[in-house]
Amino acid sequence: MLRHKDRIARMTLEEKIQLCSGASTWTTKAMPQHGIPSLFLADGPHGLRKQVSEQGDHLGIHASQPATCFPTASAVASTWDLDLVREMGEALGKEAVQQGINVLLGPGVNMKRNPLCGRNFEYFSEDPYLAGKMAAAWIQGVQSQGVGVSLKHFALNNQELHRMSTDVLVDERALREYYLPAFEIAVQEAQPTTIMCAYNKVEGTYCSDHRRLLTEILREEWGFDGVVVTDWGAMNDRVAAFRAGCDLEMPGSKGRFDEQVRQAVQRGELDEAAIDACVDRILTLIERTTGADPAALPPDLYERHHQLARKVAAAGAVLLKNDGPLLPLAPDASVAVIGELARTPRYQGAGSSQVVPTRLESLLDGVRQYVPAVPFAPGYTLKDEPNEALVEEAVRLARRVETVILCIGLTPAYEGEGFDRPHMRLPVNQVALVEALARVTQRMVVVLVGGAAVEMPWADQVQAILHMQLAGQAGGLAAADLLFGKENPSGKLAETYPFRYEDVVSSSYYLKPPKQAAYLESFYCGYRYFATAGVPVRYPFGFGLSYTRFEYSDLQVRRTGEYDVEVTASITNLGDYDGAEVVQLYVAPKTGGAYRPVRELKGFAKIHLKRGETGQVTFHLNKRSFAIYDPARGEWVVEEGQYDIELGASSADIRLSEPLHLKGVPPVRTPCSDWYYTLEGIPTKEDFITIHPDYPDYVPPTRGRYDMNNSVAEMGESSLLLRLVAWVVKREAVKHLGAQADPDDPVHKMAMASAATTPLRALGLYDPDSLPLPVAEALLDWANGHRLRALRRLLRRRA
Repeated sequence: MLRHKDRIARMTLEEKIQLCSGASTWTTKAMPQHGIPSLFLADGPHGLRKQVSEQGDHLGIHASQPATCFPTASAVASTWDLDLVREMGEALGKEAVQQGINVLLGPGVNMKRNPLCGRNFEYFSEDPYLAGKMAAAWIQGVQSQGVGVSLKHFALNNQELHRMSTDVLVDERALREYYLPAFEIAVQEAQPTTIMCAYNKVEGTYCSDHRRLLTEILREEWGFDGVVVTDWGAMNDRVAAFRAGCDLEMPGSKGRFDEQVRQAVQRGELDEAAIDACVDRILTLIERTTGADPAALPPDLYERHHQLARKVAAAGAVLLKNDGPLLPLAPDASVAVIGELARTPRYQGAGSSQVVPTRLESLLDGVRQYVPAVPFAPGYTLKDEPNEALVEEAVRLARRVETVILCIGLTPAYEGEGFDRPHMRLPVNQVALVEALARVTQRMVVVLVGGAAVEMPWADQVQAILHMQLAGQAGGLAAADLLFGKENPSGKLAETYPFRYEDVVSSSYYLKPPKQAAYLESFYCGYRYFATAGVPVRYPFGFGLSYTRFEYSDLQVRRTGEYDVEVTASITNLGDYDGAEVVQLYVAPKTGGAYRPVRELKGFAKIHLKRGETGQVTFHLNKRSFAIYDPARGEWVVEEGQYDIELGASSADIRLSEPLHLKGVPPVRTPCSDWYYTLEGIPTKEDFITIHPDYPDYVPPTRGRYDMNNSVAEMGESSLLLRLVAWVVKREAVKHLGAQADPDDPVHKMAMASAATTPLRALGLYDPDSLPLPVAEALLDWANGHRLRALRRLLRRRA
């Protein structure tokens, strides 16, 4: 049933088609003749990035209006604090109202399948339950201010390499139990106004064309009633997208697809009712996201939000090590700050989420609030190059003080949208500095920054590690508050930190082959793999220390229905500091039927306790807490048998456990490769075929087989002309994004990656006049060896 039936009836077919694509990079079309205003959409997940001018690039790397830069999602998830995340969402919503933004493009809930994904800093967690709960709280906060959101990237967008054309192959249980639940939780608990479909293919079909994902699962199963919008430039086939339930193409492609759609309707290939349904949802979106009054906002909005950013950064910081304990430091401590990242803060990632902060305070600024005359030495440059003079200067300084505060981490060149990390290591010049300082001091605190897991072979050489992640514009102040005891660390890791990258199950085949991503490991990612396979890790999922200590006691498990269970426990602060503990509830199946992880997170609670205080945590479980997805039945089922209810301080530190017996379907061993039960070695294609029989061979693109979803760089392998075109595309991409000539500049890296992997069909979407469709088709013909056909296309266009 259409909500706006009468208004839609007054619109022509052409007007309805036009409304379903953007007017510009960031706006939807206005139609004053029908009383339809334009909407303004803007990134992003941890702060607004409203471009000052429409002359800018589609990623918004160019100048944007200042806004509060909160910690990135990777740090926010480490708070495990839904109330705080909701408060942050409210702040983002208020700033959106103040800047005239109708829809905020976030949050991102893609799973951290592999730690090398360049955009992991924008995603919450390796765990779908935690990610979904975080996203729901964030969405509730933003939408409480009358501003829309865009939950992204739906779905299985888990790598940056060839993200616009990669085909993801995933078994049905992994899809349902691991990759979709974060979206499902966010949809059912917060009803986001829009969902952004991803660039990639899933099982051979682009997400923008994927009816099963966009309609059958998203709308019919989950009850989503909002708008599906494409990621910028993700539209593949507009006619197929209408059929699939993809409502809004962004950005506008200046009508490139309009005539195709009109003709499809006239030929009876596309039901006009599908377009009407999309228009109806867009009109509802407009109703929901217009009308907020910026005049109602306080004049000190940004100062309040700066302090909130400081609070979020402190809550998300994770104390990984504290021998002695060395921390907190005394106010009169003899300290020095070492590390260029302490002076030049890395507080967010590169790409479309990049925010111009209203203020920016470094770790050095923060420490100076406690020790005004603290000495400083850079120790290294932000280039991954050795500099013995800087190391020697830092060592001399370290000899003069009692305690060294060393700031190290991933530099901007290591993480960003559009490219993946080549390895999990820190820059070699930073590791060399750690080793040099460890030879002259036994009191070293490492303040670690970065948006994803890193290897830490140096961890045993230092006495304390405080992981700030990418902590936003006030992260430096928050770090100092923690170092000097004004705040007590309470963050817990939202992803596993392995000893080395090779311990990651997908390490040997991630990004291979480049345009086909077969998830051989199924749902065994992060702690689901490490805990089940018994592979030791540096720091487990859910881990984080405090300046105080907590005792767990009095676990009570009570059935309130067939599968409804109430779990309670008492938590006592036994230490000398007030603090907060994240109590994690895991369900450990013991049924002996289908293959499953050894345990999965199904609840969590952050409880604040004064020293000596005892409090109670309560959890409620339901059928989904115990169920697996049965592809044969097409439904969720509970296997009969024992399930241990575990409460822990991390996924590897279970403090209390109580068995529970549930009735259900008889447990049956899955007829598949033994690997999915034993996790011995590395999964193979032959293993995967036993749970995903349809596994097409990867065929590299070659002359005669190129299509519009190949990049000009790929076609350049067979054609000198296309190599020249690829060179021009790279040059224009660098110019368009305003990148520096420096190859370590993350914007330059993003421009190069984008130019090398963007499909031919997408090159002209942002500005069809720069690459008209007939020219693109002629280039394709030329690359495939059909040169006469290519020339005829060009001649017809000129005629």
